[in-house]
Amino acid sequence: MAYRAPIADTELLLTAIDAGRLAATARFADATRDTLSAVLAEAARLAEAVIAPLQRVGDIHPARLENGVVRCSPGFAAGYAAIAEGGWVGISADPAHGGMGLPVTAGAAVMEYLSGACLALGLCPLLTQGQIEALEHHGDAAIQALYLPKLVSGRWTGTMNLTEPQAGSDVGALRTTARANGDGTYAVTGQKIYISWGDHDVAENICHLVLARLPDGAPGTRGISLFLVPKYLPDAAGNPGVANALRPIGLEHKMGLHGSPTATMDYAGATGWMVGEPHGGMAAMFTMMNNARLSVGVQGVGVAEAAMQKAVAFAADRRQGKPLVAGGTGAILDHADVRRMLMTMRALTQSARAICLDCALSIDMARATDDPAWAARAALLTPIAKAFGTDTGCEVAELGLQVHGGMGYVEDTGAAQLYRDVRVTTIYEGTNGIQAMDLVGRKLMDGGAAVRGLLSEIGAPELAEAKAAVARATGWMVGADMNDRFAGAVPYLRAMALLLGAHHLLRAAAAAPGQPLAQALARFHLRQLLPRVPSLCAAATEGAGDLYALDAATLAS
Repeated sequence: MAYRAPIADTELLLTAIDAGRLAATARFADATRDTLSAVLAEAARLAEAVIAPLQRVGDIHPARLENGVVRCSPGFAAGYAAIAEGGWVGISADPAHGGMGLPVTAGAAVMEYLSGACLALGLCPLLTQGQIEALEHHGDAAIQALYLPKLVSGRWTGTMNLTEPQAGSDVGALRTTARANGDGTYAVTGQKIYISWGDHDVAENICHLVLARLPDGAPGTRGISLFLVPKYLPDAAGNPGVANALRPIGLEHKMGLHGSPTATMDYAGATGWMVGEPHGGMAAMFTMMNNARLSVGVQGVGVAEAAMQKAVAFAADRRQGKPLVAGGTGAILDHADVRRMLMTMRALTQSARAICLDCALSIDMARATDDPAWAARAALLTPIAKAFGTDTGCEVAELGLQVHGGMGYVEDTGAAQLYRDVRVTTIYEGTNGIQAMDLVGRKLMDGGAAVRGLLSEIGAPELAEAKAAVARATGWMVGADMNDRFAGAVPYLRAMALLLGAHHLLRAAAAAPGQPLAQALARFHLRQLLPRVPSLCAAATEGAGDLYALDAATLAS
């Protein structure tokens, strides 16, 4: 089945979260309902007609490294050009640098459509968008003037270089170094791994944001600085000039996302420019990472939608067994267990979509109003959006494979590719365990004030029991030792996500009283998914004791 962008679902949720508030601000006055609808329609046409046909191509014709140059999957260059020429890379970028200046809320919806159509290709502009935001906040005037117009237009693409063989989630263990050249530039030396779109042939230049340590940099993350290191050094006219001293030395052979070149990058005294303050690299990089974390959550939603569409189409067509319901079609769509899987897929997908859009709206309102309450809300929702969005992508893709039965396990239907592709989203940009730890750690440093503020928005009586369970779990977390919090972080995040999902689906049902689908999804979520919240909260507040009941030797035996 061909992918179709879920415009109606997006627009319903924009109503449910009251996205109309954006147009009431001076910053986003042009983001009217008509404007957003036009943006969604145009992005849907691009995703369906141009990007979706590349999904299978990227899987069976992976990116390859030939003589030091990465060659991308057939059609990817044209697909990326269509994204860039449509202005989609710079959808939320500052108009001063050529961007559309639209809300992140609109950008999130567009990213979902691109990801649902072809996750491997959609990852490329995502990284560039994160770099644009980092440079808008932390780049000096010269860097902004030279690089931002190129990145915003899509002529140049961006990457983020954190991970090294010995430094994964522990970024402070990095060994890459940077030494001043005496002319305002730095010589960057080291090796970075797992660099998505680290090298390719779809744009004329690639700009790497690289974390490295100055000679006087302190150990750990406090001594890390950030450098902009382009593949080709800009000439006097700002065009790509001579090659910099960097190169891809390998591409990963991955479980999925074959069309996305994941490179090991070698920097041999490559020329770079510092972004932000000396030893302030993590603060600057986190600007990019927080942008990317929401976008990665949206990637999960996009794949979930694609998997759900594929499963529904297969279930409606596959004839198996005898109808057990009046008016049955003879297709497996008649069977109760298949219906259970399909309703779960729909409810989870719409819930995750709502949380991601709500997070995006909070980011936009924080920027438009400078209200710290909106900023705190956005910060709180970011790890939930990333983790729940990508967990949903995996869970829904796996259910989709199950609906296909044996045909799901072979590659012909494309169901297996969706699962293989989306699986990495729970790992990159901070594993979902780290997102949960962030939620119960940094995000509760306010004593739970932001969580209480979010819970105060939930007033439906049907949600009272689940809301009370989350409130009790939050109080326990605030008073617990950090390792006890960490032990229950994942179920706590899941409980919050299921509660928020129910809240949003109820609001969507109220906004669409004549739509049977909206009503059915809200009822299903309330009766089948929401009852899990109290048990998740119970698990979240058990502490770490049982996890350490066995010593390391016994556990490993």
